[in-house]
Order: sequence, then structure tokens, then C-alpha cells
Amino acid sequence: MASTTMAKINEDQVRKAVKALLKWKKLQSKKTHEPQNLNSLSDEEENEEDEVVDDNFIYLQLTLKKIPPKELTTPHKITLPNPFFHPLESFANICLIIDDRPRKSHNSKTKLDVETVQRKLKSEGISITKVLKFTKLKSEYKSFDAKLDLYGSYELFLADKRVMNLLPGLLGKQFYKKKRKVPVPVDLRGNSNWKEEIERACSSTLLCLGSGTCSVLKIGRGGMENGEVMENVLAAIDGIVQFVPKKLNGVRAFHLKFSDSLALPVYEDLPDQSSKH
Repeated sequence: MASTTMAKINEDQVRKAVKALLKWKKLQSKKTHEPQNLNSLSDEEENEEDEVVDDNFIYLQLTLKKIPPKELTTPHKITLPNPFFHPLESFANICLIIDDRPRKSHNSKTKLDVETVQRKLKSEGISITKVLKFTKLKSEYKSFDAKLDLYGSYELFLADKRVMNLLPGLLGKQFYKKKRKVPVPVDLRGNSNWKEEIERACSSTLLCLGSGTCSVLKIGRGGMENGEVMENVLAAIDGIVQFVPKKLNGVRAFHLKFSDSLALPVYEDLPDQSSKH
């Protein structure tokens, strides 16, 4: 981690937060009653009508001091040292959206189809639960119920980078509003290494700086070791500050949480601490 960031991040505080959060999750899983939704992911989301999600993911909540400029709202991929998805193992529940649109300036054989993609994935030992054509997404997932069903069917969505800018209008606000299932871009062009691309995507988290000061991103899941989660938290913080104006000085706070837990602080730069003179 960069020295300027490391100087302000208290690793012991991160370690304690990770330990407490994972311990809470273990205790919670033993209870038979439904857990309380103790703290929403951000103040902006408290009054929304979406369902409370208990998805077993660990989230890092970013609070900025100022709303980011519009030009910074493009999603950014941040690589984590310990992946929480494994595309080479069958339990990973992943949907891959492919670009099957005809190529106007290329031979029609270059157009991707589900069968070709599935054969290639199988030959490289990559486990993808669902290969979804862009044209099918466009034609068969128009209704809110269809989009909601798709949202709930898979843990992770990957998408050909060539259609990324078209997906928000097709997938709808369910995918993008809380930033939990924004598709991660992968390069599926002919000369790219698909296995490397998909493994990198499954080892990454996506930072989406929105129209407010709060953003969330996945950095782990229940069942991971404390040390693995901590390494991911530190790597995520280091990656995030590269895209934030003024780096860490532009960050108000980082909190760690499950979707249904309290948010535990791992870094805070409170107004009264920085405004003294």
C-alpha cells in the first residue's frame, strides 16, 4: 500500500473490525430468528422500497467528503488478493453476458454465440452457470419482474466490455442503484485470453462512484479467513483512493459491514478533526 495511505490507515482497527464482523456472522447464522436490519448501507438508501438483502457478502462502504464529478462515475475494477468467486469451481453462480450483435465491418463468423462460448469455457475449465446473449437480454428481459428474477438468480454478473455502456438501460435500477450486482467487464475479443480475463474479473471488485457521497463494493464473503478479508480491505482501500479526488484526503470514512449488520468503522476523517486551526 502507498505510504501516504498507510500512514493514515490503522491496520489494527481494520483487523478488529474484520474479526468482530465475521464473529457476528457466525453467531447470526446459528440463530433461527430473522436478523434485524440494523444499519442501511447509506443514508440515501434508508427510505427506498427495495428488499433487504442478506447475501453473505462483506461490503466496504465509502463515504466521500464531496460528491464526485460526473466524469468520475465510470465503474472501476479493483483487483483483490483473495477472490471470493472461483470460476474454476462449480459452486460459483455466475452469469456471463456476451455480445452477439453482428459485426458490420467483420466476417459474420466473428459473432459470438452461446454454443461457441460454452465450448471455449469448458475447454479452459471455466465454470460459468449461464451464458446470456445481449440480444436475448434486450428482447426477453423487458419487464420489471423478468429483470428482478435475473437479478436474484446469480451471485455475479460478467459482461463483454463492448456492451457495458448499454447495460444500465437494459438491466434497470435494481442492478445499479445499490451497486451490488453491477456487471464486471471482461474482454472477450478474439485475441484476448478469456481464462485470464474471467479469473481477473472474479478476483476483482467494482467501484461505482455515484451521484452521492456514498458507494459500496464487495470485498469478501462469510466463510473467508480473517486474514484474507483484511488483505482484501487494505487492497480495496488502496485501489479506491486512486480514483478519488485528493486521494485519501477526499475520503470521509470507510465502514465494513454485511448487508444486515452494523457498519463498523475502519477509517474516519471527521470534520472537527480536519477543521481545527
